[in-house]
Amino acid sequence: MSASKLQESGKVRIAHSLHTKEDEFVIERRKTVFQSLQKLNINCSEDAVPHVALLGSGGGQRAMVGLLGSLVQLDKAGLLDCILYLSGVSGSTWCMASLYQEPDWSTKLETVKDQIIRRISGPRVSWEDALAKLKKYYYEKDHFSLTDVWAVMVVTEYVKEIDEGKLSDQWDQHNKDPFPIYTVIDKQCKQCKDEEGTEDPWFEISPHEAGYSLTGAFVETSSFGSQFVNGSKKKPQDEMDMLYLQALCGSVLADGDKNKEFLWQKIKDFFKDLYPKWLRMSEEMREEPKDPSAEKGYQVLMDLVDMNLAVLNGKDPSDLDQSIRNTLNELSGGKSQLIFPIEKLNLKDKEAAVRYMNEHTEDVCKNLSHRFSSWPFDVLESIQECMVQWIWGRKYDFLQNMNDEALPSTLLESEMRDYEDAGLLLNSPYFPVLRKERNTDLIISLDFSEGDPFMTVREAAEMCKKRKIPFPEVNIPSEDVKKPKDFYVFKGTNTPTVIHIPLFNVVNCGDIETLRNKYRTLQVPYSAEMITDLMEVAGKNISNNREKLLEQIGAAVRQKGHN
Repeated sequence: MSASKLQESGKVRIAHSLHTKEDEFVIERRKTVFQSLQKLNINCSEDAVPHVALLGSGGGQRAMVGLLGSLVQLDKAGLLDCILYLSGVSGSTWCMASLYQEPDWSTKLETVKDQIIRRISGPRVSWEDALAKLKKYYYEKDHFSLTDVWAVMVVTEYVKEIDEGKLSDQWDQHNKDPFPIYTVIDKQCKQCKDEEGTEDPWFEISPHEAGYSLTGAFVETSSFGSQFVNGSKKKPQDEMDMLYLQALCGSVLADGDKNKEFLWQKIKDFFKDLYPKWLRMSEEMREEPKDPSAEKGYQVLMDLVDMNLAVLNGKDPSDLDQSIRNTLNELSGGKSQLIFPIEKLNLKDKEAAVRYMNEHTEDVCKNLSHRFSSWPFDVLESIQECMVQWIWGRKYDFLQNMNDEALPSTLLESEMRDYEDAGLLLNSPYFPVLRKERNTDLIISLDFSEGDPFMTVREAAEMCKKRKIPFPEVNIPSEDVKKPKDFYVFKGTNTPTVIHIPLFNVVNCGDIETLRNKYRTLQVPYSAEMITDLMEVAGKNISNNREKLLEQIGAAVRQKGHN
């Protein structure tokens, strides 16, 4: 079967090659880049057109706004049409998702920018719309996880919309824009690192296909999430929408227990709003009469959330536990029997206490589900169970039971895989653009990270060395660590050139720490004034370095012409 037919047949594609439609796009985009270089007075033959990739790091709304400000200035500098690939991690993907809603956005970026700023500085998504979306996520697919909860409860707070568009549907409208690549990681691959560094956690999602960047295993984006057995689709699932994709890419809390308190509090706030509004909505729709026991079931779930929060904060939850036991006993007519007695809880050993609470929470939810198994109790119980199991981004493993020696055995044996924010491993999407078949000549890395502004580029270099992927050596002057400049260039022999641009630096802002504290990753959504100011700060990194960018693009042309 030809490669193109294989790609259209709903089967898994195992190959170190580009999707045929991406190949076709690259041919056409190179013509646009060539014309752009002519306008910039950079002498270039059509064969020497460099492949330039622009990378946006993670950083929540700071990255979203920072990338937008950078792109606006690249456009004003006449450099946007030099970009072949636009790839993002975490918050940068929120900006990408907003841009690619608009056909050929790069031809009218000023207008699109204004629309985005108006939206993200405007009112939040209504509670009713958020609840309806959560209900849809819960009932319309096989795997519900905290990523669905994160999408509805958190991502909508920042992007201020529920984008139900599909990535695979967008592409016909973007003939004049860079090729977008969204990046996540496979959680199990991240956790199962071997000594040789041959694991491949890097997972890319483009308009055409989704898959493991280095392994070379892909499935159509519209089929990502469907069940495959031995490379053939067995059970279709709807393609994820753009809100879910933004949550998948931006699930920064998916790593470790330290973030559970934040999410438990979000869930508590949501639960607190849900029940009375659900009752009112039910009454208005003249549904079944109010069940007197429903309020007690709801109170059990609220007490359970408070109990988890108490344990995480080292507080005695015995009153809450007793309230749960008493209420369950009332609901069951004295027949309820929970497995875990409170006496076993030892708050001095926090890890043991959290383990206990996980088991206790599952026990209570199981007990409650026998009586309350319909909306909204089913989703509330499921959220709590996802919390204790810490399930994020769960999908069917599309490589299950495939017989291919080129694939890691761990990817073939599991029924499901969990995907999460790539920033939890490397906060910039280097690996998709470093695929050999993409022939990337120049990487422009925009770093919006909250902490060390050089961590991503240093770690990328180390990871590439381990995997024998060509990447220039990265040396940062010690005095620059706390006082970064606004433009760094790293070159090597037979490697792409890497330009690294930290968001906050000694050139574009006076007090770096003040701005870092002002624009933290997890905080309330920025005001319109904060957004405008941050756009300007990020934009200066481009406008101040236009000539240096032109110089490196020209150097990439000359280097490619000599090869």
